[in-house]
Amino acid sequence: MCGRYTITVTMDELMLRYLTSEAALVHYAPMYNAAPMQMVPAVIHDGMHNKLGQLRWGLVPSWAKDARIGSKMINARAETLLEKASFRKLVVSRRCIIPVDSFYEWKSSGSSKQPMRIMLRDESIFSLAGLYDIWVDTDGNKLGTCTIITTEPNHLMAEIHDRMPVILPREAEAEWLDRGNRDVPALMDLLRPFDAGLMRAYPVSPEVGNVRNNYKELIKEA
Repeated sequence: MCGRYTITVTMDELMLRYLTSEAALVHYAPMYNAAPMQMVPAVIHDGMHNKLGQLRWGLVPSWAKDARIGSKMINARAETLLEKASFRKLVVSRRCIIPVDSFYEWKSSGSSKQPMRIMLRDESIFSLAGLYDIWVDTDGNKLGTCTIITTEPNHLMAEIHDRMPVILPREAEAEWLDRGNRDVPALMDLLRPFDAGLMRAYPVSPEVGNVRNNYKELIKEA
């Protein structure tokens, strides 16, 4: 699964990376320990341009009766996307990108678990494949939510965990975001393990286990 990540760059860096001149991010600040049920930066395509905004992490399907279901839908398995009612239609019409510069995973070590920070070797921003939906409560208030798609681990991740988030190659980002793209087999083919040779991992402080912790020291190598 993918349950924590970081996005520590500036707003300007995000806007430049995703080629957008407008951003609907309220009080944006670097996140050193982004966690489920928080509002997180996300990129969608409006049919003409990329748009950078916020979605709450934890998908609430439009037909759900209660928004609390989102806490159980932070990830979606690539292998079963088309089998799940919550995700099947979203693959066609509501795809998004979650920008990150690393994610955390816990590696078993005897009777304990060591948190690891996983990132690209060049330390650049990268894109996690996601799905989003819009939920409306009984008062008409709208809530945009998202889930991060996971897949089988590559060689690096297999030593840490049995799943990893889908990292989209940069050349595949536009294809994934394109609202006019309804080629489901081609889209599903993008949901594969990323090249392990372009990634690295190192241990970090157990303090990342507490969702209340959100400071720069969390990303230092332990």
